[in-house]
Amino acid sequence: MLKSPLFWKVITLSGCMVLLLVPLSMLSSLVSERSLYRDSVEQQLSQSTSNGQRLVGPFIAIPYGETVKVWQDGKPVDQVEHKVRWLLPEQLKVSADQQVSTRSIGIYDGQIWRAKTQLQARFATESLKDLQQPNIAIGTPKVVMAVGDSRGISELSSLAVNEERYNFQPGSGITDLPQGVHLEIPAEILSQKNLNLSFSLTLLGTQYLDVVPLGRSSSFALNSNWPHPSFIGNFLPESREVSARGFNASWQSSWFANNIDSRFRSDDSSPKFANLPVFSSTVINPVDHYQLTERAVKYAVLLICLTFMAFFLFETLTSLRVHPMQYLLIGLSLVMFFLVLLALSEHIGFNYAWLTASLSCATLNGVYLRAVLQGRRAALAFALGLLLLDAVLWLLLQSEDSALLLGTGVLMVALAAVMLLTRKIDWYGISLSRASDKP
Repeated sequence: MLKSPLFWKVITLSGCMVLLLVPLSMLSSLVSERSLYRDSVEQQLSQSTSNGQRLVGPFIAIPYGETVKVWQDGKPVDQVEHKVRWLLPEQLKVSADQQVSTRSIGIYDGQIWRAKTQLQARFATESLKDLQQPNIAIGTPKVVMAVGDSRGISELSSLAVNEERYNFQPGSGITDLPQGVHLEIPAEILSQKNLNLSFSLTLLGTQYLDVVPLGRSSSFALNSNWPHPSFIGNFLPESREVSARGFNASWQSSWFANNIDSRFRSDDSSPKFANLPVFSSTVINPVDHYQLTERAVKYAVLLICLTFMAFFLFETLTSLRVHPMQYLLIGLSLVMFFLVLLALSEHIGFNYAWLTASLSCATLNGVYLRAVLQGRRAALAFALGLLLLDAVLWLLLQSEDSALLLGTGVLMVALAAVMLLTRKIDWYGISLSRASDKP
């Protein structure tokens, strides 16, 4: 077997495949590098404007001091313990009108959104009756509204509490939620049975807009002009309509579903603000040519193997011989296809880049194979075959859910064609005949 030319031919072609893995690996690294450049644009936009926004509130923080008896040196002594009661809304309604615009930095694009938000909250003060004790002194209540990045607050109205108006102050005053606004209200307001709070807030942000459903009953309605949203959060919208002009979505939740009230039951200064469930909407770019190019490069080995198999089959069925160096040059031209695809997709889009790269690669190989195969028809057939493989690969990329099925079908068809065309070939006879042809 070691003296068989056919055996060494297969070994040589396998070596060519191994050599081609080197530029393919470099190409994969280049795709990742260019993708990182694109991601840095989103980071620059976030640094220049605002990060993603998360709305927590409004809620009311009520500080109070409770005088208790403690024993010191065997004697009872009065000691004041400072605590905070957290009052969450009975009903929270948030509505936002989001307008998304695209900003360019070099050849890369990023999205910035501006959301005009209306917030309404109703509070019930019945749960505060236990604070009406002679040994309890209630401090000044504070209405808190926390956001993800306070740089994004462009407009903020005054707060309407029943029929009174109050102006917000910068900062939330909460250690775990430093970004936001707050205001102090008279403690006498808490004697009213219900408190109705409302105000408007205009936010700038990038990527996501999250709303924490703090209320016993919470709802969030979002209207946007962006046609490609992602609703990856703790709750999917109960209803949504997505079109080329934008989308409308609405969420609904309660304490029965999210159990948020349990995080605020203890009267301390640091409730569990981390990992709160959210209604979430993210502005995404569905045409990620770097991701598509990276997936295409993963199919490069399949494309090269099928091409090499076609040439090997052509050698087997005809008397014409293709040198391993010619195999290697054709393989490098297929690698160049993916590099051209990457370079052009940054400027003209993935689909047009794929068409241009495919036609360029097929033309290059057609001209080269006309001399190698010593015939115009064979060269044209192989060029058309490359275009067909490129078309099949494009379908694999577009049909992500059916990629495995389509890929398996292509391999099955290719294997069936090889088996059908070589079913009557005497492989031992070919090896002996080629060995006898040597001088």
